Amino acid sequence: MLKKNLSKTGKFCRVTFEFLPPDGAKTVSLCGEFNEWNPETHLMTPRKGGRFSATVSLATGKSYRFKFLIDGKTWENDSEADGFKLNEFGAEDSTVSV
Repeated sequence: MLKKNLSKTGKFCRVTFEFLPPDGAKTVSLCGEFNEWNPETHLMTPRKGGRFSATVSLATGKSYRFKFLIDGKTWENDSEADGFKLNEFGAEDSTVSV
């Protein structure tokens, strides 16, 4: 799930990414074009009910690809993303538009 909060200047948008992984997940990383797909940059915080979340400030006027990396080995899309695009591996990436 995506929650967006536009800055007063309109140049940036704080986006909160929320994800409910399969039972038993220990870690979830938010990876995407905004962090060069680095799983160490945005480790998501565990929340109530098994959800994980992370908030990122993104420049507006763009669309960014992203995925969630569960326990460092399983990639998942956000079923509630703004859209999906095929990647160079023939799979889909989630997209967020700000």
